[in-house]
Amino acid sequence: MIVTVTPNPSIDRTLRIPPLARGRVIRAVSATAEAGGKGINVARALAAHGQATVAVAPLSAASAAEFSALLGAAAALDAVPIAGPARVNVSLVEDDGTVTKVNEPGPELGAAEVEAVLDRVAALADGAAWVAGCGSLPPGAPADFYARLAGRVPARVRVAVDADGVALREAAGARVALLKPNLAELEGLVGRPLPTLGAVIEAARGVVAGGVNGLLVSLGGDGAVHVDADGATHAEAHIDDVVNTVGAGDALLAGFLAGGGGRDALRSAVAWSVAACRSPGTRMRVVTTRDVDAVEVHDVVRADRLLAA
Repeated sequence: MIVTVTPNPSIDRTLRIPPLARGRVIRAVSATAEAGGKGINVARALAAHGQATVAVAPLSAASAAEFSALLGAAAALDAVPIAGPARVNVSLVEDDGTVTKVNEPGPELGAAEVEAVLDRVAALADGAAWVAGCGSLPPGAPADFYARLAGRVPARVRVAVDADGVALREAAGARVALLKPNLAELEGLVGRPLPTLGAVIEAARGVVAGGVNGLLVSLGGDGAVHVDADGATHAEAHIDDVVNTVGAGDALLAGFLAGGGGRDALRSAVAWSVAACRSPGTRMRVVTTRDVDAVEVHDVVRADRLLAA
């Protein structure tokens, strides 16, 4: 079982549009709505591949009903009751694949609601292999929410965190098995630009030295790198049929967790991300042999190449 936690879930609307022109009326070509939030996306990807998973999220009664209707049988939802309605995020996807996102802040959580979420995760984690805390924190949630989460689950359960800003910094000082930043988030964590793959690996090694077991860093078109105390491994896939990059990072984490974590899981992680890029919205299709064969994996000794991400 893999338990995902989404403290700030959302209704994700995706509008496909012609090239974006600021200050003008834009007529969407198509529109879809999905139950979203990073942990929801991770759970959906896991469930699509037959992995036992449950997605925990704080939701009002009305929002929980809407989420359940949108999710259907795509993933098991465990809603923790709160007062405020879920936020709505909008992704504008242009013909060339460019994505512009507008995210609402989300409902404010009170201290009792935060504790209710943590308590529910702790109860579900008793039978889990992984707990993955994913996404931004809503107003009212403490900056150390993910650090508290790591402290609530049994010691044998591995905790992964996909967050940014202060939440990521707080998690880096907690008992976590994995952090999954993207390039910009890792740069924010270490406080300096990371223009090369080598610089990314050096920065990740510094975070690992601080007590985190490993980092999975998503690098956009440059693939992903996994760094732990045993070394660094890089994987990438060059594809020319990208449909939508929204949710690719969530699929990367899902594939990594489903693969058991570590170096051996990196190929499946990037293959899942490739499958997400080839799929509309966040409804990731099942990974094919073609997706897996596109992935190149190698251990990294020295890496001076510039990153495009």
